Amino acid sequence: MIQTHSAILFQGDSITDCGRQKNNPQPNDGGSLGSGYPGLIAARLLKDRPGDALQLLNRGISGNRIVDLYARWKIDAINLKPDLLSILIGVNDAWHEFGSQNGVEVERYAQFYRMLLEWTRRALPKIQLVLCEPFILPCGVITPAWRPDIAARCEVVRALALEFKTVLVPFQSAFTEATQRAPAEYWSADGVHPTLAGHQLMADVWLRAVG
Repeated sequence: MIQTHSAILFQGDSITDCGRQKNNPQPNDGGSLGSGYPGLIAARLLKDRPGDALQLLNRGISGNRIVDLYARWKIDAINLKPDLLSILIGVNDAWHEFGSQNGVEVERYAQFYRMLLEWTRRALPKIQLVLCEPFILPCGVITPAWRPDIAARCEVVRALALEFKTVLVPFQSAFTEATQRAPAEYWSADGVHPTLAGHQLMADVWLRAVG
């Protein structure tokens, strides 16, 4: 549940970044939040809760893997002292391996993710954590080799959410269900980056999970 006066931080890769203005650190600003699900979530919360003094920030960076997130975690997460922190990371850990053999294998992905969460809880013991499933859709760049890899990363995230008693946002499950209603290309042109409809789906699923 999002409390009044909460600072909410979104962290991740290009799916979270979504064209945000990197030189604009202002909360609740359309440019700094980007055109994806963080901006859509912010718009809904700010419209519905004008008296709650919410502060929404986006620090996603395109291309990031879990190790990149860990390297910049102090300045882009800990130092911001959010009350609620939402993390979506994992697809580049696979994509960089398939594309350039510079990925992060599942075991090391789990290791760094756990280290990141432990660090966060030590530094900010009252923080509310939201872990989001990485996801793919069967179109674009996605080949059958991706599916077991991303499924394993989803299992890692689900296990960490249970271990750390966090909110879990089931993005992969939601997109899998959505392809029963419209083709995969409707939700993501390349199988990784959501369309506008895909980002709205993410925003809806996130808000439902977080409450």
